Amino acid sequence: MADWTERYRPTTLAEVRGNDKARDALREWAESWEDHREAVILHGAPGIGKTSAAHALANDMEWPTIELNASDSRTKDVIEKVAGEAAKSGTLTAGGAGRRLVVMDEADNIHGNADRGGARAITSLVKEANQPMILIANEFYEMSNGLRNACDDIEFRDVGKRSIVPVLRDVLRQEEIAFDDEALTEIAEMNDGDLRGAIKDLQALAEGRDHLAADDVVTGERDTTEGIFDYLDLLLKEAGPQEALEASYDVDETPDDLINWIEDNMPKEYAGSELTTAYEFLANADRWLGRVRAKQNYSFWRYAGDNMTAGVAAAREGTKGGWTRYGPPSYWSKLGRSKGTRNTRDHIAQQIAAVNGVSMRTARREIMPFLATMTHHCKNRELTVAMAAQYEMDASHVAFVTGSGKDTNKVQSIVEDAEELREEAAVEGSDGAFEGASAGETTQDATGTDDTHDDTDDGGQATLGGEPAGDDGEADDSDGSQESDDGDQQSGLSDFM
Repeated sequence: MADWTERYRPTTLAEVRGNDKARDALREWAESWEDHREAVILHGAPGIGKTSAAHALANDMEWPTIELNASDSRTKDVIEKVAGEAAKSGTLTAGGAGRRLVVMDEADNIHGNADRGGARAITSLVKEANQPMILIANEFYEMSNGLRNACDDIEFRDVGKRSIVPVLRDVLRQEEIAFDDEALTEIAEMNDGDLRGAIKDLQALAEGRDHLAADDVVTGERDTTEGIFDYLDLLLKEAGPQEALEASYDVDETPDDLINWIEDNMPKEYAGSELTTAYEFLANADRWLGRVRAKQNYSFWRYAGDNMTAGVAAAREGTKGGWTRYGPPSYWSKLGRSKGTRNTRDHIAQQIAAVNGVSMRTARREIMPFLATMTHHCKNRELTVAMAAQYEMDASHVAFVTGSGKDTNKVQSIVEDAEELREEAAVEGSDGAFEGASAGETTQDATGTDDTHDDTDDGGQATLGGEPAGDDGEADDSDGSQESDDGDQQSGLSDFM
């Protein structure tokens, strides 16, 4: 039985659905590669077409491909042997102009427990490569600063329902299976942006039928923790240290999450001295995770993994039997209560980081406090309008920074004025469109013409963000990834600095 995700994989970039902007940027990267010779990172959620786009590009450019999965081949020796020779060779004759495309999937998993210098090897490789390279990642900020800075990057976004349904419709027509439109809409909605998942569900529901009706689609959320319960059963009941460690490589959980799963469920199986010993290993693992957060050195993950898996298994006295009801970490319920607020904070930080050219850490810790102080309760209205325009904020974002209610007339009018300001800037085509929003003054340029501008040279960013807006991000090179939250219920900007 052929996998429909492979059978109907796009063969050209023109067939890639739902990410037109990213698709066009990828084509431009490839066509101009001789000019910049940079590797590119395609990042975004699983199942939205990153790998398909890479292979479709190779077909369009007539570039043969060398593919390496970073999560399977993390060591320095393997990376240099398999990918290095292909990427550095300038004498390959296959493909247009002697080019060969190197595709490295799951590049954000290079910091796993089995990593032995792999991260540094990839960073060196992309800097020295004489062939085009595409790195594919789900989590852009889990990659090292050095690797991110050495590459161009293109973000792939979740594929909308309106883009998924036509793909499903085309697949069923080629399979000569009749369908109800409502059935395809249900499948698209239950996969929430995951095109690959939608096609897999379609195949499971439609194969063996000559008609797919709406009643045939059973809605429900995907089990995002599939495999973790089996692993807990193995770890806490029967596995030896080596088996527990190796089995953890296949669990789709980061060490930060896995330690919480183990900690919450371990007392259901362990007691007495074995529980005490196991907690000592978890404490060691937590220390290593703390060093990862402090130094942004993800090679320490493997030491944390050794302690929380092999160590916990070694603490067990004998084997356990029976069935146990495992559950998710209790602190997740606390995170759930503050999830909306944290998402708002991170969205604002991401916008500030993109506009000001700094890391999200700098945006969150250094720029957002200045914005909050200067626009408190929207008292400086002109500056608040300029901020909302500069960072494309909606009412909820303005309310978060200023501390005002998002449904108040004050905030709504600020958002409307900011939209007008952006439209005026688009018409004028001026880089300094927002400079006049705060204490502008008139001077004369070299030609004698008047020019109203701020007393900064960077398009108003220093005025909006204070001194930190001029930060070039270098101070944060050791900490480019987002930090984990402490799980307390949080509200308001000051709680997140």
